[in-house]
Amino acid sequence: MSEAALLAPVLPDRRDEAYRYADLAALETVWPVATETIAVAAGESGALTLVPDGDTVARHLVITLAAGARFDLRLLNAGHTYGRIAVEVALGAGADFTLGAAQLGGGAQTLEVVTEVRHLEPGATSRQVVRTVLAGRATGTYLGKVAVARGADGTDAEQSVRAMLLDRTAQANARPELEIYADDVKCAHGCAVGELDAQGLFYLQSRGLPPAEAKRLMLQAFVAEAFTGAADEASLCDRALAALEALL
Repeated sequence: MSEAALLAPVLPDRRDEAYRYADLAALETVWPVATETIAVAAGESGALTLVPDGDTVARHLVITLAAGARFDLRLLNAGHTYGRIAVEVALGAGADFTLGAAQLGGGAQTLEVVTEVRHLEPGATSRQVVRTVLAGRATGTYLGKVAVARGADGTDAEQSVRAMLLDRTAQANARPELEIYADDVKCAHGCAVGELDAQGLFYLQSRGLPPAEAKRLMLQAFVAEAFTGAADEASLCDRALAALEALL
């Protein structure tokens, strides 16, 4: 075997939990995935909106927040045969991280958001809101770990993960995870996978909305939760609505 072959990055397999639900055949076409680094200095603020284009997409962001820094990340993962967004975040003392992500897939699409947020110093906060809508035979995955280091007292971390299945042939995978080595912390996660609320649909239809419009409005509100408070909230919601239209 040549030296180049020996040094080439090895494609992960399903024994690696972070790639358990990945489309490995699609991932191989863009492997290795370049690491994109973002560093926010002490007391500074940053923001990024990511709406990647392409049939096969894989991104890997590594974000470092110094003491008192803030970062707001919004993701719209839609329109890909395979779309994977991986995010690693390291938080210094008093830093604040916000993630709002929406995944919208149909057909045989595979969409993934994989996060690891590490609270390394005291007093940092993180909020993750992930909303997924799936139709057809699509697969949507969220794997998210929050790790609180020893001494990172005062950590406040939250994960809110919800998926909506428009067809029972679609599949949603979710694994919010907490790893805590500090005592004085506030950490919570919530996860739910389901279908549109029948009573909510009936209520809207009883007020004169056609069934298709009632369904669209409920899904629009569901996805919009991921973009609340974003600087470009209206634009993101418009793009998400366009992606939803393709599923309905």
